[in-house]
This record gives sequence, C-alpha cells and structure tokens, in this order.
Amino acid sequence: MPCACHSLNLTLCDMANSCSKAISFFGIVQRIYILFSGSTKRWKVLLDHIPSLTVKGLSNTRWESRIKSVKAIRYQAPQLRLALSELSKICDDAKSKSDANNLFDALGSFEFLLGMVIWHDILFAINMVSKKLQSASMCVDSTLQQIEGVMQFFDKYRDEGFASCLTIAKGLAVDMGIEPSFPIKRNVTRKKQFDEPNNDEEVLKAEKAFEVNYFLVLVDIANVSLKTRFKELKVFKNIFGFLLSSKDMKLLNDVELRKCCAKFVETFSRNGSCDVELDDLFSELRLLQMTLPESGLPLHAMEIFEFVRDIDCFPNVLIAYRILFTIPMTVASAERSFSKLKLLKNYLRSTMSQERLNGLATLCIEKDKLDEINVDAIIDDFASRSVRRISKF
Repeated sequence: MPCACHSLNLTLCDMANSCSKAISFFGIVQRIYILFSGSTKRWKVLLDHIPSLTVKGLSNTRWESRIKSVKAIRYQAPQLRLALSELSKICDDAKSKSDANNLFDALGSFEFLLGMVIWHDILFAINMVSKKLQSASMCVDSTLQQIEGVMQFFDKYRDEGFASCLTIAKGLAVDMGIEPSFPIKRNVTRKKQFDEPNNDEEVLKAEKAFEVNYFLVLVDIANVSLKTRFKELKVFKNIFGFLLSSKDMKLLNDVELRKCCAKFVETFSRNGSCDVELDDLFSELRLLQMTLPESGLPLHAMEIFEFVRDIDCFPNVLIAYRILFTIPMTVASAERSFSKLKLLKNYLRSTMSQERLNGLATLCIEKDKLDEINVDAIIDDFASRSVRRISKF
C-alpha cells in the first residue's frame, strides 16, 4: 500500500525539482546555511541579527527541514540581509566575501521574496498534514479526511493565493528598501514609437509569466500528487470502510454487510484460504451491530477493536481489525529506525551479530514501551541473581 506520509514527501521532492526557479531557490537557501555554519565567527554574526529562528540546512531524508529552512528566512529576511551585509564587510577570505555579496543580492530580488512566500505557504500546508499522518492512531478514514482538506486548500489557493502572496512580498520588499516589481529585461532608452509597449506592460507580462510558469506549476503538482494518493486510499476504504466507524457499521443492512464481508475475504484470500471465515465474520458483525455501546460520538476503529478484544467473543472480527491496523499510514517510524541502525552498525562495528542488531532495532522501534520499563529494577534483579549464583558455586 502507498504510504500517505511518504507520498506527501515525494510531492515535496517533485515540486522542489519542478523547474529551474525552484532548484535555484533551494540552492540559495542551502548556500545561506552553509555560509553561516562554516565558522563560529560567521554564526555569531547571524545570531546578533536574527531574533529567534536560526537558518537550517536541507536534508534528503528529513523532509521537515525544508519548511524549517524556508520559515527561518521568510520571517527574518530583513535581518538576514543585514547579517549578510555585515558579513561581506568583515570577512577576510575572498570566497566568503563573494558568497556574502551574492547572497545579499539574491535576497534583494523581488522574485526571490515572492517565491519564498509561495514556498512557505505550500510547504506549511503539506507539512501540517504530514505531521498529523505520523500519529500512531491515524487510520484510513482520518488520512482521507486530512488529504481531502489539503486538496480543498490548494483548490482555493490556486485561485486566490498568488494575489495574497504578491501583497505580502511587496510589503517585505518595501520594508527592506527593495523595488517591489519584477525586473524588466528590455529597457527602451530611445524615443518610443506609438506601437511599442511601455514599462508597465512589460512588468505585467513578467508578473503573469511568473504566475503561470512558477506559481501554478507548483500548485498543480501538489494537487495532482495529492489526488492520486487520495484515489489510491479510496480503494482501501472500499475494502475496510465497514470497519472504520460504528456509525457506518450500524447503517449497513444484511445484504450490504455480507457484500462487504465477501469483498474483504476475497481480497485477503490466497489459494482459496483466508484467515477470516466469511459466514462467521458476517454473523459476528451482525451481532456486533447490536452489541456496540450507544454513545454520543461514534466509535472509531481502535475503540471498536479494544471493545471486541475485551469481550473476546468475536475472533473473526478481531482478526479483521488486526489486518486493518497492519496497513501503515506513514513510514516515519521505520525510516527513523533504519537511520538509527546506520549509526549502530557502521564500518567500525561490522562484526555485530544479527541477533544483537535485531534486539537494538526492537528497542528503537518500541521506544515508547521501553520508557515505561523500570530499568533500574531489572539491573538490580540481574545483579542479585549473579551474586546468588556466584555464592552458590
């Protein structure tokens, strides 16, 4: 099954590589971080000018780094430009001085400021959903609601977002003493003829080209990717939909319920065998429809599973819910675990046994449960057993 969170991250990757302007934008963002983080002296200059957020570098695996790196510039662009100006004056080496001057000019571009505002809005919306999808209680129906909400945001943003971003960017440009307009490629210095366009028309053409070739491209890529993931997840809702909510389950009549059970069994059958028996699953769900407690709010999948597990009278329903919960909405935990393993087993520890590696991986994956264990009591118990064993011999 496609991971929804991973799909959103791929959407970010597609947008970041969508055009030359996007590649150039993130290149400037990364160069700002590299310049200041290259020495403690330059970092001190940065801290003297910015109030709160420090610049962040980009990462190929931690997708949240993109919104953090853009956010640090989005809300501190004037202060950051002052830091670059001071850095260009105090730097001793020619390379750092040249980089500071080039980045100072880059932050003085109105196109960069407008692109920064657009990227912040898009990345913020996707990152909010991406973080939500990493919740341990996230399920198919909740995932669909979150992705559908982002799709509606981008539909509205496509029509109204560019005008609002343009207004914000012009305000930033005025505060920074920058001309809030797009550069004109051709300035006519001689006397104009009656059929030649004026500068205002050229500016409008540049603004329209930026909107069509940059803004709309980013929004459309995000929308198409999200709609593709939404359709893929709808397929799984058609399979598990009757298990996701007590309200949906109770609204099904016998014919509809049996049809849902048959589709579920057919999907998870292999060589004519399935862990769930169709007739028993249908009978158990009919009984469960009347057994589920009546409350103000409908029960979600996890709450129904806990209710069925405590009763311990619906074995097939219990298996069906366990199959449902094996479908991951995010691979964030697995990605963190593998990243941790790369730190544990490297070329200096190449002889680590597989058994020990599996144990360390389990400790990392089940960190929440590990935190609940009283490690001191286990160590004391192990020490006392060792003392008794030694005294015995």
